[in-house]
Amino acid sequence: MSPLTTCPFCALNPDEIVLEGQRCLLIKTRDPVLLGSGMIVPRAHRETVFDLTPDEWSETYALLQQARALLDERYQPDGYNIGWNSGAVGGQEVFHAHLHVIPRFQDEPLAGKGIRYALKQPTNRRPRR
Repeated sequence: MSPLTTCPFCALNPDEIVLEGQRCLLIKTRDPVLLGSGMIVPRAHRETVFDLTPDEWSETYALLQQARALLDERYQPDGYNIGWNSGAVGGQEVFHAHLHVIPRFQDEPLAGKGIRYALKQPTNRRPRR
């Protein structure tokens, strides 16, 4: 099967799209824990962030600014986590590049814990070789 028939980001339901650009989309997160969470994805199937074209990078930036304005208006978050996972070991589960846009709120149990929180735990230290 080709990525176009198996990739969930290549076969989006129009209801999942929040903002649209010519090359990229802001979509709702399918399993949001935090209100307003979304992802910016290129329309073309690109496996990782490293595969984006310069035009897709530019439009990702523009959509990120639009997403922030929309989320600030709708939800008034106290902060944001913005991040890419690349490759299976990097935490990528869907192999279509996507930038996570996650509003954060002061009253969350993990408020103040950034995207590197789990990585900085002593239990995550690599064995010495």
